[in-house]
Amino acid sequence: MQEEGVIRFDLQFTESEPVAGATIAELDAWRRVLWQLELIGQNPDRYGGFGYGNVSQRIGRANLPAGRRRFVISGTQTGKLRELDVDHYSIVNAYDPARNHVEAEGPVKPSSESLTHGVIYDLDPSIRVVLHVHSPDIWQQAPGLQMPVTDAGVEYGTPAMAGEVRRLYHASGSIHTGIFSMGGHPDGIVSFGMSAGEAGSVLLQSLAAALAARRSSGSHMNQEKETDSYGQR
Repeated sequence: MQEEGVIRFDLQFTESEPVAGATIAELDAWRRVLWQLELIGQNPDRYGGFGYGNVSQRIGRANLPAGRRRFVISGTQTGKLRELDVDHYSIVNAYDPARNHVEAEGPVKPSSESLTHGVIYDLDPSIRVVLHVHSPDIWQQAPGLQMPVTDAGVEYGTPAMAGEVRRLYHASGSIHTGIFSMGGHPDGIVSFGMSAGEAGSVLLQSLAAALAARRSSGSHMNQEKETDSYGQR
């Protein structure tokens, strides 16, 4: 099993002042919603007890070149915290999946998923927010929901995962709906959009669809059991 929340890339980190609170107000509000739904958090019985889930938001000009589309991202191992403040967010200034390299600054080191976030921002300059959560419900129902899924042999936070995200984006029109499942990262789901509200809405709609699918499947199984029981009477 992968060790959750461990930084796997080469990190060049500089301590600096935090980003302004107003910059991340909407993002942080959605992060609190996701924490309350246990889509972000920390549980001693899940993922080896490590914190899980992270959120990010582009900052600066929209037309910056790939690899330098700066973004703010929640810090590594902050999942356990109910509420974050500006000291729990890092600024990623540059990233290079081919070199497995990230350059960041701030009061805390960035999330272990920073490379994946960066690759998503490189797909389209209109993407401004990325949300990475852990949802067993969505993850288990992803194939039935026709949700794009990364290769199960590809681990999180690696250049290979970055390549998988690009492959899905270019090979599957459905990823343009703004969500995909991480096949090799148990329960890992990523949504994205032009705003935190858009990315969050896609995520919650998918959660509702997954719960409905699970209930429908359960009802179907119960009906089959009732039929079998009736036939044996």
